[in-house]
Amino acid sequence: MPTAVSKDSTHGFSKAQNGTKEAHTNEDPLPERVSKGYIKERRTSQASNSLVFTIREGVGQLAKTLQIFTDNNVNLQHIESRSSQKIKDAYEFIVNFDTSSGGDLKSCIEKIKEGAEHVTLCTREKISRQLSDEVPWFPRRIEDLDLFANHILSYGSELSADHPGFTDEVYRARRKEVADIAFNYKHGQEIPRVVYNEREVETWRIVYRELTKKYPTHACREHNHIMPLMVEHCGYREDNIPQLEDISRFLKKATGFSLRPVAGLLSSRDFLAGLAFRVFHSTQYIRHHTTPFYTPEPDVCHELLGHAPLFADPDFARFSQEIGLASLGAPDEYIEKLATCYWFTVEFGLCRQDGELKAYGAGLLSSFGELDYCLSDKPEVRTFDPAATGNQKYPITQYQPVYFVAESFQQAQQKMREYALSIPRPFDVHYNPYTQQIEVLDSIHQLQVLASDLGVEMSLLKSALKKLQT
Repeated sequence: MPTAVSKDSTHGFSKAQNGTKEAHTNEDPLPERVSKGYIKERRTSQASNSLVFTIREGVGQLAKTLQIFTDNNVNLQHIESRSSQKIKDAYEFIVNFDTSSGGDLKSCIEKIKEGAEHVTLCTREKISRQLSDEVPWFPRRIEDLDLFANHILSYGSELSADHPGFTDEVYRARRKEVADIAFNYKHGQEIPRVVYNEREVETWRIVYRELTKKYPTHACREHNHIMPLMVEHCGYREDNIPQLEDISRFLKKATGFSLRPVAGLLSSRDFLAGLAFRVFHSTQYIRHHTTPFYTPEPDVCHELLGHAPLFADPDFARFSQEIGLASLGAPDEYIEKLATCYWFTVEFGLCRQDGELKAYGAGLLSSFGELDYCLSDKPEVRTFDPAATGNQKYPITQYQPVYFVAESFQQAQQKMREYALSIPRPFDVHYNPYTQQIEVLDSIHQLQVLASDLGVEMSLLKSALKKLQT
């Protein structure tokens, strides 16, 4: 499944040849990954940009402001408004625009500032580095994920020459067929079901059978607790590839997480933004049948065996969302650090339970070879610390020489939250699970509302504790 900075989340699988499994180590690297994995940075973007500004009530004020866009040849695509929560008798506007026509955005914004307040530019493109108010665009509503879900960097059917299915035209056509399902998906729809053929089910059977043998001794207790529930409620079994819709419904009831099909590679920024809404972008196609123990990119085996179960654990869900929230509006250099933290935790993380190391990262839980290797005495093991972990270099074509250990998911979440405070952005964010929206905390009023809500929760907590003690 998607990995943060861009490596292949399933790079630990051994490549099968002639029916045997090869043991790959640091001295015996796996073939180089396609695009380095599931998520990578986008080089270009055609996404619209946004400008948020506040203007006071007055006859013709909005018309005058919008005319500035026209005068500077900046093309407007969408506009929304609401009463300002910061300034009395004022309105906040958000306008989406593009600059493909060569408009003078800098002059446009400077002119708008003359009659508006709190002008903030949110952009995916590096349009105006000299604009101090520039903030990278990020989704505010869960429906906004539709805006970038199809900004695919490498479509699911696009294979490199070293991919096991590169010369298999039937496999490539099938990959495209499954990827197209994700490409046409929109938020709120039921995830279309994939009718997997016998060859695909047999590939799943081989992977499922071998990995489930290792889980009792290698996986963390949370994963082992949840897997039987996936069998009971989501159709996990050797002769059946579970459907994303069934798993998504189960996760939604457990922790509020949901799955969203994706047709190929997303950028790190876009993928992490999904986690802020407790949305996990997942592939549906499966690896090539000739190499069931190896895949050069995340596939349905990796997603459903490595990732999906732990999203049903409340502590792991909170930790994953914390990384996503930290990414919203963060500068590019911090996106890379957060993506690396994701790589060493959600993808390749270890935890300590009852004095023993256990695997919780999906790249480990979906890898026969690396699941053994990571718990041996060969790799170096360090304590998870986001500031240090985010700067750690790592290989993408071999087993990891370094793993990071979390004492608990709660501790990892707390560390990530503290690290997020160091990210330079002119606001903090809060996820409202009732509206499924991101609230930008940049006004006294918003902080007062949040403090009031927390006060109510604390009163409830004190009352419950008192009743338990009597």
